[in-house]
Amino acid sequence: MAGIKALISLSFGGAVGLMFLMLGCALPQYNQYWPLFVLFFYILSPIPYCIARRVVEDTDATSNACKELAIFLTTGIVVSAFGLPIVFARAQLIYWGACALVLTGNTVIFATILGFFLVFGSNDDFSWQQW
Repeated sequence: MAGIKALISLSFGGAVGLMFLMLGCALPQYNQYWPLFVLFFYILSPIPYCIARRVVEDTDATSNACKELAIFLTTGIVVSAFGLPIVFARAQLIYWGACALVLTGNTVIFATILGFFLVFGSNDDFSWQQW
């Protein structure tokens, strides 16, 4: 039952984050859809860590270079997602109010992605052996 509550709260967080992103794009005073490019960063951010989790054995208590590289790449993707709306606002492609809404949406979405990995990433019930 705790898994269902966590899944519902994570889906609510994702919906709220996407609502902020859409408000930054579609409000009549902003009416620019350039901030939707951050959707690519939402898709790309968990990929390095998921690949590293599959490749690396977790038997070591020491740090692993593959996981460290995955965390570094994920950090670069997240920083880029926060930087893109700021660059758009500085280049006057979008308004600063839209930039603030997109940054708020980024914060909520990335907190939701982090929450997903904290809640569902500890035990690995899914195995490639099943296929």
